[in-house]
Amino acid sequence: MDSNDFHLKQSPYSDPGAVPADLPADPRELGALVRNLLIHREEGGHFGYAMPEERRHEDAEARYVSEILRILRERSQAPLTEHRELGERFAGTCRDFALLMCAFLRATGTPARVRCGFATYFEDGSSPVTHGDHWVTEYRLSDGSWRLADAQVADGAHDVPFDPLDVPRDQFLVAGAAWRACRTGDADPHNFGVPLPTGPLQGLWFVRCNVVRDLAALGGVEVLPWDAWGLAAKDEPEVTADDLALLDAVAAATATEAVSPEEIRRLYADLRLTVPAEITSHTTYLGVRQVRLPESLRG
Repeated sequence: MDSNDFHLKQSPYSDPGAVPADLPADPRELGALVRNLLIHREEGGHFGYAMPEERRHEDAEARYVSEILRILRERSQAPLTEHRELGERFAGTCRDFALLMCAFLRATGTPARVRCGFATYFEDGSSPVTHGDHWVTEYRLSDGSWRLADAQVADGAHDVPFDPLDVPRDQFLVAGAAWRACRTGDADPHNFGVPLPTGPLQGLWFVRCNVVRDLAALGGVEVLPWDAWGLAAKDEPEVTADDLALLDAVAAATATEAVSPEEIRRLYADLRLTVPAEITSHTTYLGVRQVRLPESLRG
């Protein structure tokens, strides 16, 4: 399977099932459509919307696009391509914006993949975290090059100094690029993570987790942002020199757009990186729990 076919194929996570016949093929229109279907669960106030707590806690636990679409259809019988009020939208996270955008791109003939990494454009300077945990979509142009797209900020939802369908790679660092910068001393690991009211989660351990999640996503295993296994579940003192060498190899392979399906599969085959039958999900609101995944969802 060549790179084009590999990234056109829906994963068990992204597969939408039946899609609207009038789904647009233009990436910009798809970004606006995703923006119309989803609202970030922490951004209700940004739009003057009182987010119901049960939606804030539960929607983003949906692992599959088919489940997201089921919830959307339960909240409104109107076609997915029609305007939705905020209360009719799915309350997700950046991963859900990225995954739904990826699903629609694949469904309309554009090779796409989900990327896990760190964005600079959500941080206001009040936290030591300058590169916040974030997920976007990467899609392929007809000339073979790849662009980063952020459906969460599409359609004027946020004031960002760039085209959301062409996010500069110094504004969003894929996890491998962040890891390499931290390992060479070009970046401070404590600038990477997620700011929380109780204090930021930050450091090289956080970057390491995203390196593992990004590789899985590249291989079509687009887990939840708080899922952990293998090298993403190890405590920092337990990480060995051999583990670091493996992470360096993953980062080198995934830091740029020139990452091959063959290399993804080769690296992912290492059991320290492969999603196992049981993972630990560090859910934001529902506590830490063990989740068993069917074999089809492990890549």
